[in-house]
Order: sequence, then C-alpha cells, then structure tokens
Amino acid sequence: MTETVTLVLGDESPLPETEQDIVDLVQRLRGHVMQLGTVVLPGPALDHAREISGADLPDGYLPSRVYLRQLAEATQDLVRAANSPPKYEERKALGPGRWRVRRPSRNALRGMVFAVAVTIVIIAGSVPRP
Repeated sequence: MTETVTLVLGDESPLPETEQDIVDLVQRLRGHVMQLGTVVLPGPALDHAREISGADLPDGYLPSRVYLRQLAEATQDLVRAANSPPKYEERKALGPGRWRVRRPSRNALRGMVFAVAVTIVIIAGSVPRP
C-alpha cells in the first residue's frame, strides 16, 4: 500500500504519462481504501477516503492528476490511522474484548491438544468393561 502512495506522492516520482497509468494507479488506490476500510475505525479519515475514492475520475490532464494526488493523500491518512492504536475512548466504545484479538501461541495450542488427549484417555480408562 505504501509503495503505491509513494509512487504517487514521492518527491522524485514522475507524473504518470498516459491515461492508462492514471487509471491503473487509481484502481490500486481504491483497492487499498477498500482494504483499509475494514481495519480502520470509523471516523473523518475513513469518510473522506471513501468519498474521494467513490468519485469518478475527472477528464483532462490536470484534473485527473489532482484527483490521483488527493486519493493518494487520503489513502496515506488511512495507512497512518491503521498503524496507530486506537485511543482509550475508541477502545471503550468498541466494548470489552473487541479491540485486539490475539491468536494463541503454538505452545498454547499444543498444551490444549495435550489436555484434551489426556482427558479422553482418562475418560476412556474409567469406563467399565463388560
């Protein structure tokens, strides 16, 4: 994602030469906005990015490049929002347990499987035989 933004907003990156280059970059940035929209908390940055990405690509040399730059800046704002942890108020609004879900470690999974296996062996050994 940051590569596409840098390609558009970088100090030494040249302006896209053809209309197809503009269309390709706009499509990539719109895809990034859609991906980041599932990660970023609702707010002004997300609303702004969705508004810009939903607009049609303007005709003409200068308006299309301006639109591309605005879309890249909005995508960059979303990347920053996705990389920064939510504030306390935002976490509280989400409710308990909804902020970050951590996957259990490999050793924790092994321990759970071992505990289930031992429980099954104990239950199977305690069943009376006919």
